Amino acid sequence: MQYTLINTAFILGAGFGTRLRPLTNGLPKPLLEIGGRPIITYAMEHLRAAGIKQFIVNTHHCAEKYAEVFPQNNYKGIPIIFRHEPVLLDTAGGIKNIEDLITAEERIIVHNGDIITSLPIEQLIKRHFYLQTQVTLALRSQGPLLNVGIDKDGFVCDMRHLLNNQGVKNCLFAGIYIVEKSFLKKLKPGKSESIVLPLVEMIEENPRSVGGVIIDDGHWYDLGTVEEYEKLRKTGIV
Repeated sequence: MQYTLINTAFILGAGFGTRLRPLTNGLPKPLLEIGGRPIITYAMEHLRAAGIKQFIVNTHHCAEKYAEVFPQNNYKGIPIIFRHEPVLLDTAGGIKNIEDLITAEERIIVHNGDIITSLPIEQLIKRHFYLQTQVTLALRSQGPLLNVGIDKDGFVCDMRHLLNNQGVKNCLFAGIYIVEKSFLKKLKPGKSESIVLPLVEMIEENPRSVGGVIIDDGHWYDLGTVEEYEKLRKTGIV
């Protein structure tokens, strides 16, 4: 089933991919290939299946390589807007930097450009509208870094143990989330900042402002290291 309530997705593509050097010395990490195609196209296909009509991709390191891979600025007919960051802005700064591109939108899906997953985005969308939060995170119950606390009602109550409130379960952040346009007003333009601290501040102000949903269906791969990348490249997606 496709949903038309969210039309735009922001794919994070600007990082240096430091942990994947030397593979990323001359290429953005999302353009490394798995199965004969760039990693970022898995995110695009994932989002396209959920009804997304427009992609925005931020760039910084080796930005010109994106033009080589997407010379027509589209993926299977879906337009791609590239937003270059002369100074790397991290996740929160990157989201703030595209605020003018989503003036007609009420909300966007943010998707890491270096993960490969088939988790059902529809479950995230449904949960977001049910909770009516400013931000809703897709979570996994198992994984290498269980540092997002969720309470019994489905609200995120801690991130990276900064609030010392683990709630009823610690989860893995899956790198996909929905952001309401109103949240962008809380971010500072031009500031290089992770999304974590603004979310923690919101949780402190209003414990019901950030939602979460545990989605264990589907596969999920984080290609954060050379070892993880090479393993998946050899074994393939299962």
